[in-house]
Amino acid sequence: MDRAQKAEAVSSLAKTLTETSVVVVARNNGLTVAQASDLRNRMRAAGASFKVTKNRLARIALDGTPYQPLGELLTGPCGLATSADPVAAAKIVVEFAKTTDKFEIVGGAMGGTLLDVNGVKALAELPSLDELRAKIIGLVNAPATKLAQLANAPAAKLARVFAAYADKDKEAA
Repeated sequence: MDRAQKAEAVSSLAKTLTETSVVVVARNNGLTVAQASDLRNRMRAAGASFKVTKNRLARIALDGTPYQPLGELLTGPCGLATSADPVAAAKIVVEFAKTTDKFEIVGGAMGGTLLDVNGVKALAELPSLDELRAKIIGLVNAPATKLAQLANAPAAKLARVFAAYADKDKEAA
């Protein structure tokens, strides 16, 4: 890489870091091209990204961001998983680490909070932002459904009572 390419890589990574809410550092010790492509495809599908950069360039990009303490974790062949959804990147990385022994989670950060491996795994177990939105909509929608059922219930009961009286009158006649 020449100097201009390095500057572009640093500015691109720094821009990505300012737009994310979680960064997970993972060590990839000999992933095959197919495995790396699989990981990137999973990340892309979840709205996240996985970027392997030179550690020195990543440390430069981390300067001035809340993720600056992650620079200490960058040793050996590492990659940074990032996402705007606080759970997506952690979830994909943890799932992928279970399928291969050549991929190791080193740590991460969410905002200014540094996370160890167990912290990243705990974060991955949380429901995603979309799942939480769906639950909230379900909770908000449930009372309205119950109200509609309660409003219709008296009318339905009256109709059944009238039908019972009508049947009784028919039998008596």
